[in-house]
Amino acid sequence: MFEKFKKFIMGKRLSSSAIKDEKFSILFGLAILASDAVSSVAYAVEAILLVLIPALGAGAYGVLLGISGGIIGLLILLVISYRQTINAYPNGGGAYTVASENLGLIPGLFAGASLSVDYILTAAISTTAGTDAITSAFPILYPVRIAVSLGFLLLITVVNLRGLKESSKIFSVPTYIFVFSTISLIITGLIKYKLYGAPTAEVAQILLPSTGTLGLFLLLKAFSAGCTALTGVEAVSNSVPNFKEPTTKNANIVLSLLALMALVIFGGISLLATIYRVIPEEGGPTVLSHIASVVFGYNIMYYVFQFSTALILFMASNTAFNGFPMIMSIMAKDGFAPRQLMLRGHRLSYSNGIIILFFISSLLIIIFGGSTQALVPLYAVGVFSSFTLSQSGMFLRWIKIKGKFWQFKALINGLGAIFSAATVLILGVTKFLSGAWIVILLIPIIVKIMLTIKKHYDTVEKDLKIDLVALNKTNFHIECTHHAIVPISDLNKSVVETLKYAKCLFKNVTAIHIAINKEDALHLRDRWHEWNPQIPLIIKYSPYREIIEPLVEYIDNLAKQKNNNEIITILMPQFITFSTWENYLLHNQTSLFLSQALLHKEVIVSNYPYYVDWKKEIES
Repeated sequence: MFEKFKKFIMGKRLSSSAIKDEKFSILFGLAILASDAVSSVAYAVEAILLVLIPALGAGAYGVLLGISGGIIGLLILLVISYRQTINAYPNGGGAYTVASENLGLIPGLFAGASLSVDYILTAAISTTAGTDAITSAFPILYPVRIAVSLGFLLLITVVNLRGLKESSKIFSVPTYIFVFSTISLIITGLIKYKLYGAPTAEVAQILLPSTGTLGLFLLLKAFSAGCTALTGVEAVSNSVPNFKEPTTKNANIVLSLLALMALVIFGGISLLATIYRVIPEEGGPTVLSHIASVVFGYNIMYYVFQFSTALILFMASNTAFNGFPMIMSIMAKDGFAPRQLMLRGHRLSYSNGIIILFFISSLLIIIFGGSTQALVPLYAVGVFSSFTLSQSGMFLRWIKIKGKFWQFKALINGLGAIFSAATVLILGVTKFLSGAWIVILLIPIIVKIMLTIKKHYDTVEKDLKIDLVALNKTNFHIECTHHAIVPISDLNKSVVETLKYAKCLFKNVTAIHIAINKEDALHLRDRWHEWNPQIPLIIKYSPYREIIEPLVEYIDNLAKQKNNNEIITILMPQFITFSTWENYLLHNQTSLFLSQALLHKEVIVSNYPYYVDWKKEIES
């Protein structure tokens, strides 16, 4: 039943040879990977105004364009820098690969941890921001915003589990609808302002005290809030292998188009927010909603725009669903993440990474009450940390290998590193108490976990490794004494078949029963004597009704007494019903728990399955 449900949700399995078809074209790659960067403008301008207006009142609008211009300048610098990263590292991995190769292991892990946190927050924030757009148009949904966010996140997860090719087809349409509708909003808004002027919103004239220190701090705080507009720039460099051939050329084209769209939309929205003087409201309509209502009025165009905004924000989380599984698969190959994350699933996607991303992002949405503004302070620290490490690594790369135009390339990456590092510092200071401290604390913890995982894999590999000399010395003709222990709960077909199998393999077989009821134990003993299978039965009474603990104690004592040539095998009867849910919900899983309890004992544990009524169920 589970397999049928899985096939219905995810579609039929794809063979490994189909991987060549699961690649991005420029059209689809731009739509998927640009969604995060383009959609960031939906809350970046609002984040800037939320910092400026309470302090400057109407004066905030005079500062907004200057801050936006600075952010756009940093965007251009980062895009040029990441083009160089794409050309130098066509196998993807982005900041993690660049930092690991050029700066060393620990900086590489910090870059990988920062990217992981970035993608998790991208999925959470994009989803809550999409919900904000919906609740702005339909306020009746505000009380259930968490459920709405989780529902859309689940939908995006399921589509991504269906594979890269199918998800790109489904998710590309909302991106282009948003781009065209936003450009329409900008053009219409500018024409309307030129022809008719703009209604000015009432803004409280709260003047900032004229002290340079406070003014600088406010400016830096607003700049750091707006830097969320730069998130998603690194996504293309992380996902180069996902493009069709020629991968590097296609990735560079997508990065350039992504930058152009982000520049036009972010600059245009900042300009409209300035001339129409919209006021952001926490828990109320968004800045984009305010602008659209003034420009379009509450007509069909307004609702089309709000719908497209909600869709692009939800789709922005899709960038994370492409980037997070990819970076985790690369780190898993290097041994710094669980090996399961490097395996492709049913539809050739890294399904384990996708599922993990869904659960962690869902948890964040629930913890922060579905609030975008509560999550945003956590966001950009991880992004710009990875920017800094990536650009620093590229700078050192050009210094080492030199090559054609290396001075210019080093200058670009050097400037990128300096400005990114400065932004990290600004973010850390201005957003520390707002939530950035969580990310600053979390990233080193993740690095420590990665090092622990690597140490485990190295230890296991060292213990398992065997050279040719040791292989040639292997003796397959040693004499061993085998002792089989069969735990039984009753005398039934499953037990009888297990005992028959044990006698086929071993001369020395013992059955053991842990009794929690003396009458049942006596009844079993009598039946055993009547049957007389020539197999000893040991009955141990458990006064505290425990089954696993007395069994483990008995087996542990046997293991301690055995000699080097003696092998103890625990052979457990396990009847299996046709229905999976009946098997797990209606029957004790004693064999499963006992297997776990005996993992570290010097015994062999094996199950003997007995299938109950399978033939009849299959025929029916």
